[in-house]
Amino acid sequence: MTDDKKISKFLSFVLRHRPEKIGIIIHEGGWVRVEELLNKMSNHGLSISHNDLDRVVAENDKQRFSYSDNKRSIRANQGHSIEVDLQLKEKTPPVVLYHGTTIDKWKKIKKSGGLSKMNRNHVHLSVDKETARNVGNRHGGKTILLYIDCGAMLLKGYKFFQSENGIWLVDKVPNQFITKD
Repeated sequence: MTDDKKISKFLSFVLRHRPEKIGIIIHEGGWVRVEELLNKMSNHGLSISHNDLDRVVAENDKQRFSYSDNKRSIRANQGHSIEVDLQLKEKTPPVVLYHGTTIDKWKKIKKSGGLSKMNRNHVHLSVDKETARNVGNRHGGKTILLYIDCGAMLLKGYKFFQSENGIWLVDKVPNQFITKD
């Protein structure tokens, strides 16, 4: 595993799921002070520089992290399993979005009534098929695409948000709004 990948995985772990593991505090909006993060990471065996952090934030293929305007704070853009209000503003999505999954998971999705956020704060949807396929590929098995009828969901009052890296977020997607590829 490359150093940058190791750093990215560690950042995802502490910023999205277990900040207490290294003793950092997630502040309003999901922000953590960069100096605090770097110090606590160092105390827990992963010492990196500001330049290392800058590179991982800038070059992460999924753009999982972002800096505050003054670059003194950092946060994960989405995917949290801890309660975090990212202070995202409601936004109108495209008429159709996509979700990548596998045949096995599709059976469970249908049976459970649709896509749910599970242990995350939102269901994640993609604006393009390629991104959705890549997400589905991570689960192993035969990947399929689910088409999400966001236009119909909007008419029913569902609220959508978009993270800084372009991922669309919604609380749930009932079966009636899902079509399998």
